[in-house]
Amino acid sequence: MTDVLRRGRASLAFSFFAQGAAFALLVTRIPAVQDRYGVSDALLPAFLAAVPVLAGVGSVTSEQLVKRVRPSRLLRWSQPVVLLALLGVGAGGQGQVAALAVALGVFGLAVGALDASMNMLGVSLQRTYGRSIMLGFHAAYSLGGIVGASLAWAGAHWHLALWVSYLPVVAVLLPAALVGSRWYVDGEPAPAAADRAGGTGVVFKLLLPLCLVMTFAYIGDSTVSNWSAKYLKDVLGSSEQLATVPYNVYMVTTLVGRAVGDHGVRRLGAVTVVRLGTLVAAGGFAVVAVAPGAWIGMLGFTLLGLGLCVLVPQTFAAAGRMFPGASDTAIARLNIFNYVGFLIGSPLVGTLGDTWSYRGAMLVPMVLVLVTLVYARSFAAQPDRYGGGHERPRTADVGRGSNGL
Repeated sequence: MTDVLRRGRASLAFSFFAQGAAFALLVTRIPAVQDRYGVSDALLPAFLAAVPVLAGVGSVTSEQLVKRVRPSRLLRWSQPVVLLALLGVGAGGQGQVAALAVALGVFGLAVGALDASMNMLGVSLQRTYGRSIMLGFHAAYSLGGIVGASLAWAGAHWHLALWVSYLPVVAVLLPAALVGSRWYVDGEPAPAAADRAGGTGVVFKLLLPLCLVMTFAYIGDSTVSNWSAKYLKDVLGSSEQLATVPYNVYMVTTLVGRAVGDHGVRRLGAVTVVRLGTLVAAGGFAVVAVAPGAWIGMLGFTLLGLGLCVLVPQTFAAAGRMFPGASDTAIARLNIFNYVGFLIGSPLVGTLGDTWSYRGAMLVPMVLVLVTLVYARSFAAQPDRYGGGHERPRTADVGRGSNGL
């Protein structure tokens, strides 16, 4: 059983890695996609907004699909679809806007199913392990994002056609993901009697605090990904070259924070780690807002990476603890708010920056992230309100499986 779990953990980590690489290859080459297809500036926002909207649809659909098929099977076939859709985005040419719309539509729907099923498997595997491992999966995603962004930079630097950049990556990741999918481990849900809601269903009122935390975390993340370069260049007066650095620094610190985060959860408990991450992230936004120059601004973005990196993985894990008898349903619903935050974050900061000031705009996601402190007890392993117990930081991050592993 130990070997089975280890192979399951490694194969799922590779799936997270592949998804991080694929997503980064798409979003970092948006200007090249726009040029290749001749998409106007007026039409581009509609294309970009359609992807997270359809991903939300894919996540909702996953909630129904996993009632009939195991999450491992959903993941096994959604990941190749994502990779092939990525290749489809790069395969079209000038004027083939309809082909781009189809490729992005398939990409969005498949990404929603992929994100939901990956996190379902991660939460159930963590339950079986009996200790925090969820942050490690998301660290693999961050590593994939760094690799994907680096490959995208190389493609842009060498002026490679999109399909030339995408084809080798898909040719490597797709068969590797299919082979690795043989070792996915589907965990069994905890007994229905343990469900916080008193049954096997998900009570949205109880899940709502985690949905808000997920939304605010992704508002913060999208602020960095969409506005860090512009902020450094236009507000803090950096060079165009230096303006590309903050996002890379943010990704690296996200990877570092997630790589060590599971150890922190095991020692301190999820509630403490989430509170610390929230305070560090809020401090990062504050530093960015008052930074007198580019280097201090980059320090703020570094703090943002270290703080925000723990919130999303722990939010998924908390949903699994809150509804152990219906964790797949809870995670599918929670995953929708990933895309809600992504949709809100970029236009929110842009509108405030244009009508008020970009320094002031950075304080808004800071305040939203700080709301997480209000809901921090939702991350407890055994909230007193439901279980009568207390969190035991040095033991399991989630309840042990029935096999005692």
